[in-house]
Amino acid sequence: MTRKAIVVGSSGQDGQILSKQLESRGTEVLGCVRRSAAAANSKHITIDICAADQVATLVKSFRPDEIYFLAAYHHSAEEGGYGFAEVLRRSLDVHCVALVNFLDAVTVHAPTARVFYAASSHVFGRPDKGVQNEQTPINPVSAYGISKAAGLFACRHYRETYGLFASVGILYNHESELRAEKFLSRRIARGVAAIVRSEAKGLTLGNLDAIVDWGYAPDYTEAMQKILAAAEPGDFVIASGKPHTVRDFAQIAFESVGLDYADYVRCDPSVVNRDAGHLVGDPSRLKATTGWRATVEFSEMIRRMVMRETAPE
Repeated sequence: MTRKAIVVGSSGQDGQILSKQLESRGTEVLGCVRRSAAAANSKHITIDICAADQVATLVKSFRPDEIYFLAAYHHSAEEGGYGFAEVLRRSLDVHCVALVNFLDAVTVHAPTARVFYAASSHVFGRPDKGVQNEQTPINPVSAYGISKAAGLFACRHYRETYGLFASVGILYNHESELRAEKFLSRRIARGVAAIVRSEAKGLTLGNLDAIVDWGYAPDYTEAMQKILAAAEPGDFVIASGKPHTVRDFAQIAFESVGLDYADYVRCDPSVVNRDAGHLVGDPSRLKATTGWRATVEFSEMIRRMVMRETAPE
């Protein structure tokens, strides 16, 4: 019998990649997207994931074997517009309320379905040093981190109280050619391409010494599938375990087109950067439990992103 999966947030980077991977393995995929992001594709459905009745109807009618909850609300300081309280409300709606709607619907209508929730390294707040694992205290300091932590605890509750197979992936930064334009990695790749095309003379970045644990998104969506295929549900750090600086990223990006980043990159302290502390993850439990391994290294990931931006249209 054909396996069936719901991908919540199927129009985002991870959702697009995951959907293709699942379909290539014969899984029937139904993507849930926002109305504003709806694709002209019968495999996508637009529902209000914050409406419990709509979610329940979807789960009851589709009867999925797996649900991947990847929906996320991103609002950077650069965008402005909302105060902390409003950003937190919107974040909780997506990362917790909508998630609980799916967890509850599964409990009632598809109790054998397995649920994956995409949490974030930001649940750890700003750790000073070392690496984080599944035993690291959860201490979020941002609206994004607080709401992702709430979703993580909701999964634990449904897992421990109702016996639901609800697993959490604590995802560290992961990039690909499909990354949205507002993310730093894509801004650098696009900036390099603009310089190559003589459309710009330089690229302005913030803190070049900021440390980030970067991985390749298709590797991380493979990890999601392995987590749901594990014998038991649980929480898993999905990370490369390797720290790199923004300077490293920029240097490799420019080198991939034969340029020296120092000739083009300007550091402007006024550029807003999210201070994430020293977020570097330890994926040992994921590797030991599922056999997962990353296949694309940091430099190759960057090269692919830049080549995508510089390729002839």
